[in-house]
Amino acid sequence: MTASTPHRTGRPPVIGLTGGIGAGKSTVARILEGMGCVVSDSDRDAAAVIETPEVLERLKAWWGHEIVGPDGTPDRRAIAARVFDDPRERGRLENLVHPLVHERRRQRFAEADSDTRALVIDAPLLFEAGLDEECDAVIFVDASRELRLERVRSERGWDESEIDRREAAQLPIDEKRRRATTVIANNAAADRLEMDVRAFLESMPRH
Repeated sequence: MTASTPHRTGRPPVIGLTGGIGAGKSTVARILEGMGCVVSDSDRDAAAVIETPEVLERLKAWWGHEIVGPDGTPDRRAIAARVFDDPRERGRLENLVHPLVHERRRQRFAEADSDTRALVIDAPLLFEAGLDEECDAVIFVDASRELRLERVRSERGWDESEIDRREAAQLPIDEKRRRATTVIANNAAADRLEMDVRAFLESMPRH
């Protein structure tokens, strides 16, 4: 068996996906999904969990009705303002949400069929939450700070201070890069990014 032709028996490998804010993790996740992987998007699952009535009621009990918008859905900016500058409140939110996100991930992976190429955990806090221990390999998606700033300004309306505030609540980027199995740059053209992702995926054996 060669690295480019992995066998199809056993469980698919588990790949962790992380990187700096605006580096393009979601883009890499979509590429992996298109190549036959099952992706667990932690941000998307966390957003869905926060919208469930039981979790939303708990948040209102903690922080008041100001964390809910006029339409009755969570005001994510108000929640972010509560947690990013207060480690205690951030920990309380994570302790509530993370187990529910983990259960969604477990169910999604359990439903993966035998042709699944890999199971992907897309999580900004992959190392912080200890999820790297569940992974056979970790991809760090890299991009220049200038490019990351440009992306978050256009896609999320954030300025540089917002990126700095959010990244200050995470493990330093250099440490994440050091602890990853591989670094994939997302500075170049889309076809190059896809080639790099494919090469990495084909190097991953099944277990």
